[in-house]
Amino acid sequence: MTMNGKIIFYEDRNFQGRSYECNSDCSEISSHLARCNSCRVESGMFMVYDRPNFTGHQYLLRRGEYPEYQRMMGFNDCIRSCRMIPQHSGQFRMRIYERENFGGQMHEAIDDCDSIQERYRMPEIQSCNVMEGHWVMYEQPHFRGRQIYLRPGEYRNLREMGTGNEEMSFRSMRRITSDAAF
Repeated sequence: MTMNGKIIFYEDRNFQGRSYECNSDCSEISSHLARCNSCRVESGMFMVYDRPNFTGHQYLLRRGEYPEYQRMMGFNDCIRSCRMIPQHSGQFRMRIYERENFGGQMHEAIDDCDSIQERYRMPEIQSCNVMEGHWVMYEQPHFRGRQIYLRPGEYRNLREMGTGNEEMSFRSMRRITSDAAF
């Protein structure tokens, strides 16, 4: 697993205004900029959040330019924090469960799944154990809707990982690889 990446945040749209360069996790971008309305990922991948401390709506960014975050990501506010995604070159493995606290049906996933319902005959995933690799879970089938980033660890109740008071459910998932299209 290697950690190298560079993202530049700009106060205004279209890469205007003051900027802040970052090559690691940043829990509070407002300590460097008054606001962040555009960014450029020069290397690596980052998960950006619309709230401080890696909370709120999140969106995975790979190398490229993002001149107006609202149009691309659908955030209601500006980018407030970011987490660098480490490059993973090994296997991907996750156990997914139909119910919270690892209950109900269990399946082991090793690759992307565009429809949990179709492949596993489960309406959604409510808990999981990420054993290897880094993953993005999507609210809707076919990798659409709100996203959350999962790194290795146990997640006993995915529904509570929503963005504020709203619960989320997950119906598709994708491995985070250097060649994956998001």
